[in-house]
Amino acid sequence: MTTHECDVVVVGAGTAGCYAAASAARDGLDVLVVERKDESEAGHIACGDALKGADAFPDAIPKSEIRSSFTNTGVDHGRFELPDHDTVLDIPVPGELAVIDRLEFGRRMIDGAADAGAEFHYDTVVQDVTQEDGRVTGVRGVRKGDPVTYEARVTVDAAGALSILQDKADLEDATFDTNVSYSQFCSAYREIVEVPEAVEWDDALVFKPTQRAAGYLWYFPRTSTTINAGLGFQMTEEPMKLVRDLREDLRNRPEFRGAEVTDKLGAALPTRRPYDSAVAPGFVAVGDAAGHVNPTTGGGIAGAAYAGTYAADAIVDALADGGPTEAALWEYNERVMDHFGARYAGLDVYNVLSTAVDVDDLMGLLASLPGEKLAEALYSGSTSMGLALKLKSAVKSFGYWGTILDFYRTKKLSEELMGRYDSYPTAPGDLAAWQAERDDVMERVYETTGAEPKY
Repeated sequence: MTTHECDVVVVGAGTAGCYAAASAARDGLDVLVVERKDESEAGHIACGDALKGADAFPDAIPKSEIRSSFTNTGVDHGRFELPDHDTVLDIPVPGELAVIDRLEFGRRMIDGAADAGAEFHYDTVVQDVTQEDGRVTGVRGVRKGDPVTYEARVTVDAAGALSILQDKADLEDATFDTNVSYSQFCSAYREIVEVPEAVEWDDALVFKPTQRAAGYLWYFPRTSTTINAGLGFQMTEEPMKLVRDLREDLRNRPEFRGAEVTDKLGAALPTRRPYDSAVAPGFVAVGDAAGHVNPTTGGGIAGAAYAGTYAADAIVDALADGGPTEAALWEYNERVMDHFGARYAGLDVYNVLSTAVDVDDLMGLLASLPGEKLAEALYSGSTSMGLALKLKSAVKSFGYWGTILDFYRTKKLSEELMGRYDSYPTAPGDLAAWQAERDDVMERVYETTGAEPKY
């Protein structure tokens, strides 16, 4: 068996893994990234390709090094198609938005991390975690058919949703969030489709509800003739025939006549709040492996980049001052919650509500509300509405007032929940008390919405 020693082993060469590796390597640490795919396939990840927050990326891999993967920077709104209500709803998207070539983006990130000094081992399948006295000390697996061990001072779990590392590691004595189940994730499938003529909506991200609750189709234009087409469903629901259902919708859209499929992939994605804690002695989880995804849109690229950077910063500080204890790594949790974790937790409340609202009522309500106010709720977690808009919306939304009341009450609870995250603890020992206060709000969310408990 071959053994490799390093300061940091990063499992997974996705966005979070590459930014963690690049940031730690730039600060002088010996970093090894292990990736299950071969070198030609590394960076090839199932994704919607939409990048929210394209204007602000961490410096560990400069934006100039990944800019070549931005294939459509002219997108400025979401287009919600509600066929049962004969409505198309345009919702502005604040900030810079881009649709990317995800494979090119992945390769540029790998190049950026390698240029920073990280070493990559491809064709490496991690099968187990090593531990000593409660601290994670590395991973074991198979590289190109041969057994291999990676001994590291810190292990970074960037292995994606439902990571095997968290199944293998004993984290019960740590604060690391183990309140995780398949029901907090969605299953998704996407194809890259070349169409013969330019689509009319190449400045929009197109969304369309499926015929079941907690599912939607998307059409994201990489260019005016290259479309990322996909769909997903919440794992609490009966499984969809993903390939069949997508193809059926494609057949019914005139713009896809004569289209050619050039790539296809599936994946699991978090549709849950960020982990309460993503650290344990010698161990940090980042990106999808820690629930760092907007639970209402599935957008996770920018959050993953910052999570990887924040994790690396905490690792560098910990290794320079006493070692990677839980307390020493805690600053990572704080920075995530302060930057985007609180907002994502607030948005998750709307996901909880969606499981208890009749899908027809939900679509009817969406069709009746102003797009700009929906945009505020979708991207900030809260919204307000002036008197004139309230009166106008009240007329249009007659018949959905019960659903509106549910949304209003849920909005208030979402804002209260985000307030709890403003007081996220500064040390591991205070986490349990904070969780009790947060869970009191969540109990009221379940009571108000009638939804089954999610956590």
